[in-house]
Amino acid sequence: KSTVSVLNWFVRAPNTMTKGTTSRGERGHHSHTLCRRCGKRAFHTRLLRCASCSFPNPRQRRYHWSVQAIRRRTTGAGRMRFLKNVDRRAKNGFREGTVATRQVKSA
Repeated sequence: KSTVSVLNWFVRAPNTMTKGTTSRGERGHHSHTLCRRCGKRAFHTRLLRCASCSFPNPRQRRYHWSVQAIRRRTTGAGRMRFLKNVDRRAKNGFREGTVATRQVKSA
């Protein structure tokens, strides 16, 4: 190699991108944002599909190779605002709009 080409290499070397510290600054864009259905940061902004729950597909994404993920989002993992009262209402035959009869104390 000639000395001119070696000098050119030294001059241009700091400007070229390396695999180390300088390449960490290039990671400024986000490919995923928050999903409307599951709330995770897994909704792909270009593909418009959630990687976690498969929204907008009406069928929720779930696989048996990840039993823990199924357990995390199954019934009972949240508040169950409606379902927690169904057992009690079913015991009474789903009666509505009635008032309980007064119980008379036995003497």
